[in-house]
Amino acid sequence: MSLVAQSLCLRSDAEYHLNDVCFEMSKGEIYTIIGRTLAGKTTLLKTIAGLIGPDSGDLTLDGRDFGRIPVWKREVAMVYQQFINYPHLNVYENVAFPLKQRGMARSEIRTRAMKALSQVGLGGFENRKIQALSGGQQQRVALARSLVKEANIVLLDEPLVNLDYKLREQLREEFKNIFSAKASENSILIYSSTDPVEAMQLGGQILVMDEGRILQQASAKEVYENPSTTKVSQITNDPAMNLFEGTVAEGKIILSSQIQLDLPQHCRTLPYGNYTFGLRAAEITLDASGFPFTVELSEISGSETFLHLKHEHIHVVGLLDSVQNFNTGETVTAKFDTTHLYSFANDGRLKSSPYGGMK
Repeated sequence: MSLVAQSLCLRSDAEYHLNDVCFEMSKGEIYTIIGRTLAGKTTLLKTIAGLIGPDSGDLTLDGRDFGRIPVWKREVAMVYQQFINYPHLNVYENVAFPLKQRGMARSEIRTRAMKALSQVGLGGFENRKIQALSGGQQQRVALARSLVKEANIVLLDEPLVNLDYKLREQLREEFKNIFSAKASENSILIYSSTDPVEAMQLGGQILVMDEGRILQQASAKEVYENPSTTKVSQITNDPAMNLFEGTVAEGKIILSSQIQLDLPQHCRTLPYGNYTFGLRAAEITLDASGFPFTVELSEISGSETFLHLKHEHIHVVGLLDSVQNFNTGETVTAKFDTTHLYSFANDGRLKSSPYGGMK
């Protein structure tokens, strides 16, 4: 089974919600659509579900025109951001509801509903009222109600975004196991998120989306190691990858009159000229052998500290793996680990990567 989109477009007035979207998705795989708010993720999921029709383009399932299949006949299940459950029904009744609507035999309904509840860790909760559940448990009920349909395609629209941080971390790992099991049943699972960490943890294939376009589709490992453009590097990292302008000349990367870096091995075939360079926050640390920067902001996040630094026109964020206090305007010396440096052409395309060499 394969789901194929070719040149899907949807616009409202002069604004594109989907802009020449193309992809191919195969059964037994997990796909994560990652993008910032208003990138078009929800619109794309609703288009697949049949809730929205594209202005142009084709969507096919195993070669059949998926767009011509009525919504109620599509083997598609969807989980939304909000906990959409029926408050007057208990947990079991919520999960069994879509099967009852199909007129299935009571014994089959019970078998499938109890299996779905077990999959999401709610075995023994079937008689609980929805109001008696925590937010995370309510989202599990919504997920179980989608899984119980045994649909060919399962869509999940940022299902963890409204949960607290600790619960999101817990459910990410549990969801990954659930999704892997579901994918092994030859379903296509499509998960949307704004969170790069979430996308990488789920693994599988990643589709990076921005302003209605798919910028890159590849494995999670490939997207992390070789982001195709500066835009992809920003979307798939938290904090966003540091980008700064520089010139390659005489074996050096010249960022300013004071900051000149030795060309790392993977950048030595770059022709002389101007580039945009990228470096993740973890590769910028404090070191006495580094370059002078002014602290613009110091952020403590758990056991880590993010330092927003400035040197002339260069603005970067560094990561310290400990809690430290700095004053705004304080001068520190920061070191760039160029073994992890990326270079991009003036049009934003990847030129060299510490993992993939020249592009």
